[in-house]
Amino acid sequence: MLKPPAVSGYFRAVSQVVTNQLAITTPGTVVPKKAVSKIPFGASSALSLSRTLPDADFSVSSGPAVSTQIRWAHTDISVPNFDNYRKSSTKDPNIRNSDTEDSRKNFTYLIAGGLGASSAYAAKNVITFFIQSMSASADVLALAKIEIKLADIPEGKSVTFKWRGKPLFIRHRSADEIAKEQAVAVSSLRDPQHDNERTQRPEWLVVLGVCTHLGCVPIANSGDYGGYYCPCHGSHYDASGRIRKGPAPLNLEVPPHNFPSDDVVIVG
Repeated sequence: MLKPPAVSGYFRAVSQVVTNQLAITTPGTVVPKKAVSKIPFGASSALSLSRTLPDADFSVSSGPAVSTQIRWAHTDISVPNFDNYRKSSTKDPNIRNSDTEDSRKNFTYLIAGGLGASSAYAAKNVITFFIQSMSASADVLALAKIEIKLADIPEGKSVTFKWRGKPLFIRHRSADEIAKEQAVAVSSLRDPQHDNERTQRPEWLVVLGVCTHLGCVPIANSGDYGGYYCPCHGSHYDASGRIRKGPAPLNLEVPPHNFPSDDVVIVG
């Protein structure tokens, strides 16, 4: 049933049936023709055409047991207001945008600076973690140092230990050996080094047992000078580990070591 407004003009209700492509076993429903209501309209009418259009909700009913509703769009919808999210300096339409740039730039610079500092800190942590991952592990570091009790080494003897895969010679020198090695003229040595430069405590000599010629292991308390002798090619070292005779070009290496107490030495 159609209820047109009582104004001049024409209004027609139209209904259309669309098939759902299913097989029809019963005769199709006949859609009755809709009556056309003719609304008087002429030159003598005082109503304008714009007033003939619907300005409120209305409904059209058509078809057997079929109801169709047409909702007319409202015109009273307001535009959302975002003033609560805007800066106070930008709410006044009479103020130019360039006049408020300084205050907004300060905020922008603050955010950019904070993000930059945070990014730099994060990058530093990532790089530090990456570098630390390439450093020596705990088991390797544990082998980097060796602690030796000096009370187990008698005077005049040289004891061999293993440190970082190399032989380590620790010699407990007597007073005669100390006086003899300190009296040697440094200028007469192939690799000039005074005895005091090679020892932290005169009675203890700590050297690596690797010949500086071809890497052989010398024999302690042997040779022409009573120190170390390499039988492979005949290199002779004195009791200070200095080369005195043979093809070796350098003295025996003195590894880094310290004495935390009188009877303990830590090498490494």
